[in-house]
Amino acid sequence: MTMTLPYNIASSAQKPQYKPIPLLGTDCVIRSNVPLAPLTSFRVGGPAEWYVTPKKLDQLQASFQFAHSEGLPITLLGGGSNMLVSDSGLPGLVISSRNLRYINFEQETGLLTVGAGESLPRIAWKAARMGWQGLEWVVGIPGTVGGAVVMNAGAQGKCIADILVNAHVMLPDGRIEILSPQDLEYSYRHSRLQGKSILVAKATFQLQPGENPALVTAITSENFNKRKTSQPYHLPSCGSVFRNPGPQAAGWLIEQTGLKGYQIGMAQVAHRHANFILNCGGATANDIFQLIYHVQEQVEKQWSFLLKPEVKMIGDFSGALTF
Repeated sequence: MTMTLPYNIASSAQKPQYKPIPLLGTDCVIRSNVPLAPLTSFRVGGPAEWYVTPKKLDQLQASFQFAHSEGLPITLLGGGSNMLVSDSGLPGLVISSRNLRYINFEQETGLLTVGAGESLPRIAWKAARMGWQGLEWVVGIPGTVGGAVVMNAGAQGKCIADILVNAHVMLPDGRIEILSPQDLEYSYRHSRLQGKSILVAKATFQLQPGENPALVTAITSENFNKRKTSQPYHLPSCGSVFRNPGPQAAGWLIEQTGLKGYQIGMAQVAHRHANFILNCGGATANDIFQLIYHVQEQVEKQWSFLLKPEVKMIGDFSGALTF
């Protein structure tokens, strides 16, 4: 399908900010120069050249077709909880899944199908209150379903691959494919979708019946409180910055290297949990990028481990390292 735009995209880039471009055939619009910092949990980063938040499948397909017809690179954005956007922003079209939100639960089978934009804590609480087990551990993960499926999010020794039945994904040409966990080639914090312009539209999880809703809710609440008290959610962060390299947790290695509280600009290694980097107010993406690099450098020097980031760094960081 070839789309006819209401005016030339090259000339539209020179128009005032937030000049909307309607996606023909839908009630969705594409906006220009949209600030991304408020849309990420780090609260840093420059603007999206073009930005769209589809609510329905046809809008999502039209968004991909728009980018394809105009030769625009695509960046996929979920809840923005596991990414660091460069200070210069992102070229091309940013497609956000945050409005792909719906929940469908089959009481007879325990199958829970949710849109990619649903938050993990929300579906954890909903499942618990219905008395179904399987999602208690996701309650403290600050992200959305789409991102969790892509990165195989995990906590407490569990991960998305353990409960996923299938994921409906949209390919760059607008086709939908249904992928199983085997198709996704899951490993620790990894799937084959990472680094590709393939967006998770929805996912289905297999839950198990619990003894009663009150008990499942109590377990979920306990997990939430443990995460809240042990991890620093009082300031903007992305959650865990680095993957655990082996039996020793990344946070322990960083702490033993003496980096708790270390700061570059307004970015700081958290005192409460060393695998968190905090935006203490006014940090830039470059501050955070430099701090990530410094932590990697110091930990490798002391422990001979190169910590691999969980956080996805997108955009141009070529001039970020100034030391």
